[in-house]
Amino acid sequence: MTELIYQTDAYLKEFDATITLVDAQTRAVVLDRSAFYPGGGGQPCDLGTLQINAINYPVEKVKKQGDDVLHFLGGTDPLPDVNSASHGTLDWARRHKLMRTHTALHILCGTVFRDYGALVTGGDMEPLKGRMDFEFATMRGELVREIEAAVNFEVQQRRDIQVKIFPREEAFQIPDLIRTKINLLPEGIAQVRTVEIVGLDLQADGGTHVANTSEVGTIIVVDYKSKGAINKRLYIEIE
Repeated sequence: MTELIYQTDAYLKEFDATITLVDAQTRAVVLDRSAFYPGGGGQPCDLGTLQINAINYPVEKVKKQGDDVLHFLGGTDPLPDVNSASHGTLDWARRHKLMRTHTALHILCGTVFRDYGALVTGGDMEPLKGRMDFEFATMRGELVREIEAAVNFEVQQRRDIQVKIFPREEAFQIPDLIRTKINLLPEGIAQVRTVEIVGLDLQADGGTHVANTSEVGTIIVVDYKSKGAINKRLYIEIE
């Protein structure tokens, strides 16, 4: 089982770990602990390097598999042995942009839910841009500008972001914890991680976020589209 450091410390840029498994066919290694986010919930996985035995291996992909996190190593250097010590370094510039983007999408989601009661039907992101789908019957330019002004007001409120982990049964007692149209939490998850933008939004979420909304920057709604009778998509970019 890989200890998921990123769940409780999103700002850790480097870490030490021990290799517990090596898959020669896929050039993947499992670590006993990792700060690399393996992707999920619309947030891409982290990239970076693993230094092992004086060799710097590029980490080209990270993926969760059961209780393990697989780190896929690029290059042609021979793979390390099990029990080798490693030093991981994140591509921090990319990670922090994703943190800002993910928090921006939560601000958008929380604001739209509060003001219009619309549930999320989908979403995706890359560094400093993303899109989110909502259960809206109609969408027009005036409404988009209202939403953009409201989310940037929330950014300026300098709201703290708090992360907590609850037993599943306790977590599901929290009203409106699931803001998506479909509950995406598998039955087998015993503990639920929540991300709260204090005073605005509280959701079940596994991704990485900034510590305060003031870190996000300016949120611009750059486009909107209809994706169905009651499904409208907003595209955002962060400055």
